[in-house]
Amino acid sequence: MAIVCGVVLTMCAQPPRRSPDAVISALAARQNGVVHRKQLLLAGITRAQIAIRLRDGRLRALHRGVYLVGAVASEHAYPQAALFACGSRAVLSHRSAAAIWNLWPYSPKAYPWISVPPEKQLARPRIVVRRTPLEQADIRTRHGMKVVSPPRAILDCAALFDDPYELEAVVADATFRHMAAESELRDQADRNTGRPGVGTLRRVLDLDGGPRRTRSGGERWFLSILRKHRFKGYEVNARILGREVDFLWRDQAFCVELDGWDGHSSRVAFERDRLKWAHLQANGVDVMPVATRQAQRDEAGTVDRLRRTLARKLPQRSE
Repeated sequence: MAIVCGVVLTMCAQPPRRSPDAVISALAARQNGVVHRKQLLLAGITRAQIAIRLRDGRLRALHRGVYLVGAVASEHAYPQAALFACGSRAVLSHRSAAAIWNLWPYSPKAYPWISVPPEKQLARPRIVVRRTPLEQADIRTRHGMKVVSPPRAILDCAALFDDPYELEAVVADATFRHMAAESELRDQADRNTGRPGVGTLRRVLDLDGGPRRTRSGGERWFLSILRKHRFKGYEVNARILGREVDFLWRDQAFCVELDGWDGHSSRVAFERDRLKWAHLQANGVDVMPVATRQAQRDEAGTVDRLRRTLARKLPQRSE
């Protein structure tokens, strides 16, 4: 009887009522620290309770009816808030989507980029809104938010790069990480003819040897010099003898290492690079260090030294 009564008592007992703060925190935990006013009301939080928390800072308004829970914004709080502010058909796109996929850095505090359907008239302060058609295949979910796919994000951003070599680096990195195949990017260009950036994206995809993966402004500059002066047979950020080098002529057992201050400004980096070069040279790979800033001031001299070195490594054959 006691067991039966115990069961009956358990079934009949009312669950303890959660505090308003617990309800709000539970919602925020699933939504990157952000809640919508309508959600709070549906969850039983009263208008008075919301007002109290707005006054004392437990809630902070990011947009009309969209609140940050607590004082510190998470990495994805502002994009999440922008989605709430723009409605159920809004999707993160352009710079925000590229950042979500780790394709192109963008400050989490900068204005989020949102795409909405063309027929939707929408403007929101502190949000960059673009009206554009999106197919369902172009929409993914990441960190609990709707975001365009990596190929679509690259297309969206193609017109925003000041330097086409930056776009090339993003395309090559996305391909390397299996996030956006060349065929997917060409499909985006074919389906969006006439959009800004499509021509730039096509030119990058059609580069001789395909898009090359670079990781710094110095590497992008040196790659532009190699193309401008029609050097051939090189790989970018390639591995040889267990080490990665900036530019490699594998058949000639020769590499160029950019010795820029931006990537070698510490004693550890300096010593690591010298150890790598010693390892390569001891095993038959010649290393040509290039001081990036000096080379940029003397492009002709840099090109001449590189041509002479390659000529010694691979003498021209007589006709």
